[in-house]
Amino acid sequence: MSKYLPELLGNTGLLMKLSDLAQSDPEVRRAAVHCMANLCLSVPGQPYLEEPYQNVCFQAFLTILQSPKSSDMDDITFCMLLQNALKGIQSLLNGGRMKLTQTDELGALLAVLKKFMFHGLPGLNIEMPTVLYPTPLPQYDGRTPIKPQQSESSASRPTLNKKKKSKVKPKKIQQGEEEEKESSGEIEAAPVTGTGRVNLHEGNTWCPSSLGVQSLPLDGSGAAEKDGVSSSFSSSSWKRVSSSESDFSDAEGGMQSKMRSYQAKVRQGALVCFLSTIKSIEKKVLYGYWSAFIPDTPELGSPQSVSLMTLTLKDPSPKTRACALQVLSAILEGSKQFLSVAEDTSDHRRAFTPFSVMIACSIRELHRCLLLALVAESSSQTVTQIIKCLANLVSNAPYDRLKLSLLTKVWNQIKPYIRHKDVNVRVSSLTLLGAIVSTHAPLPEVQLLLQQPCSSGLGNSNSATPHLSPPDWWKKAPAGPSLEETSVSSPKGSSEPCWFIRLCISIVVLPKEDSCSGSDAGSAAGSTYEPSPMRLEAFSNLPNDRQMLCITVLLGLNDSKNRLVKAATSRALGVYVLFPCLRQDVIFVADAANAILMSLEDKSLNVRAKAAWSLGNLTDTLIVNMETPDPSFQEEFSGLLLLKMLRSAIEASKDKDKVKSNAVRALGNLLHFLQPSHIEKPTFAEIIEESIQALISTVLTEAAMKVRWNACYAMGNVFKNPALPLGTAPWTSQAYNALTSVVTSCKNFKVRIRSAAALSVPGKREQYGSVDQYARIWNALVTALQKSEDTIDFLEFKYCVSLRTQICQALIHLLSLASASDLPCMKETLELSGNMVQSYILQFLKSGAEGDDTGAPHSPQERDQMVRMALKHMGSIQAPTGDTARRAIMGFLEEILAVCFDSSGSQGALPGLTNQ
Repeated sequence: MSKYLPELLGNTGLLMKLSDLAQSDPEVRRAAVHCMANLCLSVPGQPYLEEPYQNVCFQAFLTILQSPKSSDMDDITFCMLLQNALKGIQSLLNGGRMKLTQTDELGALLAVLKKFMFHGLPGLNIEMPTVLYPTPLPQYDGRTPIKPQQSESSASRPTLNKKKKSKVKPKKIQQGEEEEKESSGEIEAAPVTGTGRVNLHEGNTWCPSSLGVQSLPLDGSGAAEKDGVSSSFSSSSWKRVSSSESDFSDAEGGMQSKMRSYQAKVRQGALVCFLSTIKSIEKKVLYGYWSAFIPDTPELGSPQSVSLMTLTLKDPSPKTRACALQVLSAILEGSKQFLSVAEDTSDHRRAFTPFSVMIACSIRELHRCLLLALVAESSSQTVTQIIKCLANLVSNAPYDRLKLSLLTKVWNQIKPYIRHKDVNVRVSSLTLLGAIVSTHAPLPEVQLLLQQPCSSGLGNSNSATPHLSPPDWWKKAPAGPSLEETSVSSPKGSSEPCWFIRLCISIVVLPKEDSCSGSDAGSAAGSTYEPSPMRLEAFSNLPNDRQMLCITVLLGLNDSKNRLVKAATSRALGVYVLFPCLRQDVIFVADAANAILMSLEDKSLNVRAKAAWSLGNLTDTLIVNMETPDPSFQEEFSGLLLLKMLRSAIEASKDKDKVKSNAVRALGNLLHFLQPSHIEKPTFAEIIEESIQALISTVLTEAAMKVRWNACYAMGNVFKNPALPLGTAPWTSQAYNALTSVVTSCKNFKVRIRSAAALSVPGKREQYGSVDQYARIWNALVTALQKSEDTIDFLEFKYCVSLRTQICQALIHLLSLASASDLPCMKETLELSGNMVQSYILQFLKSGAEGDDTGAPHSPQERDQMVRMALKHMGSIQAPTGDTARRAIMGFLEEILAVCFDSSGSQGALPGLTNQ
């Protein structure tokens, strides 16, 4: 193709003309758009479209998607035209060279993508504005009702009530048939609320349905939805009708089936294109459109807006449902900062709904819809996607700020799936349970779930979940006395061990049940145990002999040709090295390090990302071992292995962001761990320089904020090593200049906080370098304090107090180390900005840090003591005769303490001031 590309590019004008709305032949127009879409493909080793052509093609594709179907074009040709236009935009975005930076451009694309996500969905007619604009609230509430097609079955449908359930058994499809066909399985119609939406019941009573006949609103109140949506969600409109019962002939029925298939492909194309769009824009930009794609909880009597969950719950195509879940997972991934504003722990009775409550409602609705989709789904592949989506949600939602019971519902509903026939479902189920247990800050709700007796383990769900093993399989104890040897926590007053730990032990050591042996991809033929990925999810209270077995098997699996197994192995090693019983074992840590370094060179990005995370964890254990009284670990750990780890981490710091963020974390830990005996060797001098240059480069780069935060954290770790020549080495000024640049100008306040924390790490004046360098650091911190409220991103405002706290601590730290030569510059800055600095230090003394982990002292006594130590240090400086800087700075500090003392209401003289 590269041979003809210049000629094709020269004829772009012709293709544009042929694809124009004025083109009379629909087939010619479709073929022209198809050709343009192929031109936009990014093929390695071949020239790529230049930017002007990219923009021309993008606008052409967007115009096609925005234009209505012409009267001379049949429905199937129109669907093919839409598919080609969506494929073209996807190719442009996948190339990585086209960035959607204009709000109108992005909003126009998102509007058409949302429109075509629902293209041809039965009973739904959605009309979108030309452009979607970022907003935290739903924009449009227009409703365009359409009349439902009445049929004999819908007219005579009996009224449903909560006690009686009607069952429908659509024809089942065989494995291997087209994914676009409707799902099968026994379904039950659920009770309906007054809002026309299916209830997700409290407790363990669920209302499953096949996605061929989704859990849908069945009364008239659900006939209109937001975004100009109308729908008649009668169950009859979703049934597959046999040819003998329909109004169509066999030929017409075949055409209808073909039409549904093409419409489903359009929906899938829109979702895949949306996925590429998500990857090409910043998350903070994406979250401005949160309410356009994520469901909210409507007010009583109002319908729910159409969203990705509409497709997950109501689309008849399993492949489309899986695509919608992949998009939702991509949106949820890395959303912790955005979702952290959610707050739903108290009733808000006010005239408006706060943004925090709106996000909390959205999180709650996601839980409800995903759990409803889980019990309704019959496709194992889609079930796996639902559970992965739930795991992403659980990993990012702030449950400590939400009302109780969300995690309990997820926990109770997922337990039966641990024994699903499909190994991927089992693995993702364990991952989800692990995510619940690992929620940030120990939650009483999780503690209660773990303390459930064995009798309430897996046998308490009334769900009609298919393909499950008998519920009491996990109650079997491993053979022999091994279970008694484990130190497993148990509920108070109960002799039974924690069921979840017992479950994990059983998965690792017990043979699997026959009922789940039919679809275990990746397991060895004739294997009597669970497949390796399943057993790896089960990372810790086994007796010594079985721990040794697990370690041996795990290290062996690191050589697996299956990259999914290799990635899981790398991650498991990263967990193993954190166990107290293993992290001080030099031989195990060395073996794990070698295995991780090997995976860090794998061709798979997923394997490298897991290996980098594990390397970060392993180097964390090196630092923990430094703090133990016994120096034997440091002495016995191989210097050659340290060199190898440093070289690998340097290379990994040049990789993708998923690898880079943990690579720089590892570099910081390794440089902190280096002993004087290492640093003195010439072989280490060059690698230390390269390592620090890699950190400096990452601090300054325009990478993801998580990467820069880790780089600043790593730099602070480097400064903690007293054996490094900080202050005299040539890289000293470069390191400090990088951090001062970040603390004054980075858009992300958490990165600024971390850089300020790193600047306050050195404990000696000489480690800061020259007087000029010291002055630059001091002035940068004062400037950063002055700009601590300068942000256009509302998500950053909650970090303002933490940022000012950390900067104030750093300024006081510099005052407590300053030499006589540093005082004139400090005095000059305080003369210009003294009132501002004083006001923020007073706030620091009275309040302190709010929720940050930088190590800033929290008690008023500790903060007050910091200022007094700085004042005492100033009094001890031998300043030249006639120098006024020292006296001015002392007066500044005395005034701060005096104001703080007066505001506290205490009486008497301030200790430490009267004798200065």
